[in-house]
Amino acid sequence: MQNNGVQALSVNFTQEIEIAYKQIFKRSPIISSQSVGWEDLAIVYDRQPPIELPKTSLKQHCIGILTDIPSPVETERIIDGRFMQEHNIQGDFVIVPANTTHQAAWYKEGCAIAIAIDPTAFAQTIYEVVDPDSIYLEPRFATPDPLVYQIGVALKSALIKQGTSSRLYAENLVNTLIVHLLEHYSTSRTNSFECVAGKLPQYKIRQIIDYIYAYLDRDLSLKELAVVVQMSPHYFSRLFKETTGITPHQYVIRCRIERAKDLLKHGKLSIAEIAKSVGFVDQSHLNRYFKRYVGITPKKFLQQFNK
Repeated sequence: MQNNGVQALSVNFTQEIEIAYKQIFKRSPIISSQSVGWEDLAIVYDRQPPIELPKTSLKQHCIGILTDIPSPVETERIIDGRFMQEHNIQGDFVIVPANTTHQAAWYKEGCAIAIAIDPTAFAQTIYEVVDPDSIYLEPRFATPDPLVYQIGVALKSALIKQGTSSRLYAENLVNTLIVHLLEHYSTSRTNSFECVAGKLPQYKIRQIIDYIYAYLDRDLSLKELAVVVQMSPHYFSRLFKETTGITPHQYVIRCRIERAKDLLKHGKLSIAEIAKSVGFVDQSHLNRYFKRYVGITPKKFLQQFNK
């Protein structure tokens, strides 16, 4: 394999994943996030025969995880013009940052999973605590990492199961992978991620509170709340708890209870109607949480207020 100055093939995985994959490998993968209907994820699992890949440059960060390598595989790899002869074993992974050239050739069959991560989504994981423009994901030749390997195996399993309920699981796994890459395989021009353990600014807290009260009747998700402040669910949840002392879920429940108390005082709706209007499934659902937080049932609260 030679790094002969040939112009790199530009590949974009935000378009159809399998079409992009075919540009590089000239065939479809065994299975992909597209084939199982997972939107907003770019994951492929394939059995790799001996092959020499063309020089490519992806628009996304690409993480390749060697999940099934029965015996060591000799690989020649060039990342960003740097050449390395690798002795690949099961559990190794490779990082090719976005817009970085990559070329490889290997001489024995093995299976791998690849995850393409949009650079914007990657940077927004720590949007409020580190300047995303200062973060640089480092290229990485084959490196063993037990956690990355476990994530790869779990993603493979989730893909193969193809259940609709597996998508949320896969999203959580990819989020965990991003955080791990940020903490262990990225550099910052300030060389410090200490501010990750900080707190949300007050205007962001105000945005969240206003949003929660505006949509109390919805089944609010962590992802939905995180989008409001342009953060990843992981860091939003972490910083929200650092700031308020409770989790977003607990805060939503408290807001629902406070709204229910106000509606009970106005006396225009039945308890069942109030339960629905503040986002509880039914009256018994409201009763359970109301008694936990207030100490009495809504009916008892109403009786005491009307004395």
